[in-house]
Amino acid sequence: MNFARALRNLITTPLAARGRFPERTLDAIEAAIRAGESAHTGEICFAVEAGLDLGDLWRGETARERAVETFSELRVWDTAENNGVLIYVLLAEHDVEIVADRGAASRIAPEAWEQVCRGMEAHFREGRFEAGAIAGVSAVHELLATHFPASSERANPNELRDRPLVR
Repeated sequence: MNFARALRNLITTPLAARGRFPERTLDAIEAAIRAGESAHTGEICFAVEAGLDLGDLWRGETARERAVETFSELRVWDTAENNGVLIYVLLAEHDVEIVADRGAASRIAPEAWEQVCRGMEAHFREGRFEAGAIAGVSAVHELLATHFPASSERANPNELRDRPLVR
């Protein structure tokens, strides 16, 4: 186990996550998710985790692995068109991961998701958490609108929570 990594994860508390993602920022992210989903049939879920716990660190779990677990826990895969997308932030490691369900992953290149992650991380490094989150949500909306445009002929139910999860 990497001691520096473990220390970063263990000292980054949910309180620290709430400090960087206060209620007004969560409100702004939620509004951006809700507004953008009208342009496509995809679903976006946003989750922030302060740090990994000791057991996860001991096993060497990566941010990507934890993002996939969170994708499953939040049932992001459970959408009609299999086009749910999780934006996952591991605050302790300043890492952003995007996990897309099979429908979205089959149409959108991994490099496009990676570009969104790196853009968000650049904002976060500058302490601009709200701006980074909104930019990431907007970029994911653009990708989904290109590949899963909304249609006036069919309803687009809100299948996943719009409110970001912070833990």
